[in-house]
Amino acid sequence: MLLKKVGGILDKRYFTIGMAGHIDHGKTSLTKALTNVDTDRLKEEKERQISIELGFAPLYEDEEIQISVIDVPGHERFIRQMIAGVAGIDLVVLVVAADEGVMPQTEEHLDILGFLGIRNGIVAITKIDRVEQEFIELVKEDIFEELAGTVFEDAPYVLVDSLSGKGIEDLKDLIIHTLKQQEMRDIRGAFRLPIDQVFTVKGQGTVVRGTVYEGTVEEGQPLKLMPKSVDVRARQLQVHHQPAKRAFAGQRAAINLSGVAKEDIERGDVLVSSEHFIVTRTIDVAIRVAPDLEHIVKQRMPIKCHIGTAEVMGRIVFFDRNELKEENGEILCQLRLDEEIVTKRNDRFIIRRPSPQETIGGGWVIDPHGEKYRYGNDTIEELEKKKAGTPKDRIIAALAEAKALPVFELMKRTALDETTLDSELSNPEFILFNGKDYTLQSLVHQLEEEVYDRLSDFHQAQPMKAGINKAELLQTIDKAVPKQLGEYVIEQGTANGAFGRRDQFVFLADFSPHVPPNWQKRTENLMEELKKDGLKVRYFQDYVSNAGIPDHLVGDLKHHLENEGLIVPLDDQYYWYGDHFHHAVEKLKQNTGASFEVGDAKDVLDLSRKYMIPFLERLDAAGFTKRDENRRIWL
Repeated sequence: MLLKKVGGILDKRYFTIGMAGHIDHGKTSLTKALTNVDTDRLKEEKERQISIELGFAPLYEDEEIQISVIDVPGHERFIRQMIAGVAGIDLVVLVVAADEGVMPQTEEHLDILGFLGIRNGIVAITKIDRVEQEFIELVKEDIFEELAGTVFEDAPYVLVDSLSGKGIEDLKDLIIHTLKQQEMRDIRGAFRLPIDQVFTVKGQGTVVRGTVYEGTVEEGQPLKLMPKSVDVRARQLQVHHQPAKRAFAGQRAAINLSGVAKEDIERGDVLVSSEHFIVTRTIDVAIRVAPDLEHIVKQRMPIKCHIGTAEVMGRIVFFDRNELKEENGEILCQLRLDEEIVTKRNDRFIIRRPSPQETIGGGWVIDPHGEKYRYGNDTIEELEKKKAGTPKDRIIAALAEAKALPVFELMKRTALDETTLDSELSNPEFILFNGKDYTLQSLVHQLEEEVYDRLSDFHQAQPMKAGINKAELLQTIDKAVPKQLGEYVIEQGTANGAFGRRDQFVFLADFSPHVPPNWQKRTENLMEELKKDGLKVRYFQDYVSNAGIPDHLVGDLKHHLENEGLIVPLDDQYYWYGDHFHHAVEKLKQNTGASFEVGDAKDVLDLSRKYMIPFLERLDAAGFTKRDENRRIWL
């Protein structure tokens, strides 16, 4: 098998297998026979270093694979440890004693394995030296009959005896061969480790244990303890009693933490490397019910939810029924929990009745960011859409509704993990703008079309105006569109040559302000008359009236002629023909020194004060001159 290199580190695959089965069917003895480790002999009070939790032992390791074993003797611990992650358990060895066959606890374990989505299994028929061969054949028939319709229906089986060693190597070889065919775990995503034990080691401080659910952790790495949001650091790591620089998805790890006391951590807390993991108390779920449910499950009934390593009380909320007894298919509903948990889409869980104790069923998280919904088919239809949608579909739906969202909000709305989201967002259908928000390429195109149409309509209605003020244009875009997205659309349209910008105005790139054709001739007459009068002009309104231009066009016409430099205002009454104004400036400059007074200007231009004073003030305003008491200085 070819191994990949990532960041210079040779990838290795890490797996943890679990032992399941009825009490006293030989799980611990089988673990010892496979690993040469007695998982019952390790006692907490004897520990002097960071070490792997009781019940865990190394099974096999070579250059491409490492396998650990969980031996969980008690039923309650079995549930908690199995849920310590589907990512924490990759294969289950179902242990059935040859002298007893399938027992009630075996059946319940099978149900739980199915709810947790575990599909990879091997049946180990133990204690074969205690019975005759004929009896073994009867037990095998009984087992295959009981396993029909379960996740172990087609599982291979091995006959073993832990004391004599019969079949042990065969079982070990089968485990190794099966896992070597299994797909590599994703160690590149954000790190997550649900904590199942916390204690202190003298001289080292707080230590937590758990199975690395996903990602990678390194010695010295800053982490976050969730849901409390406490900043911590991984001071030291150990895997199977050995110091390690890194721990990977699928491994059992003990982590010595700095920045937090033992009293501030509890089972069910989660160590993560990213703040993007969702903390929630309301999760939309798809569940399946145990086949032999003894009691009716009623609307809003108290339940205990086992998810990650957390055990949280809560209530189950249905949207299409008020009670549940038997159901073969998936039921879409919601769990409203009493405490916050850290979870994401596809995480598996078990729900149990607190009293009388009973496994109700289990399933997977559709959306960790559940909200309050109305009872009825509309809600069920929405949950169906959430359940069925591909990652891409869910991102598109979220952005179509919100128009633009940052990554953290997208994670909440789509129930996608950071790694999946990053991969999907690399698709050109999604656009990152302003450095933090994503939107749809199709939405940007749609908004560009809206802006284009708005500008086109504006130019047609107001051909003499330079364009629309940007702030005003942004207000005309769909009010649901964030302002920064509107600005991005205008920037992109300008960059690709569809729009133009001048100061605060936006216009179509191929547009030039112009006088409407039906008023073109009259405007030309106005300009000819203004030009003919030189510097001794009349009120501008006189020229407008003489040209027959209606009052409602005067404002736009003046602005247009000013913007084009065809006329220059002296004040709000007098306007000069543009060329005349510039000739006057040049003539005055050539016939005065570095500075001049009003009288000097009158002599040069032969103008009365009613023109001269506004003209000189215009020179000041335009930056040609600066007034210093009675003199003006050329700039």
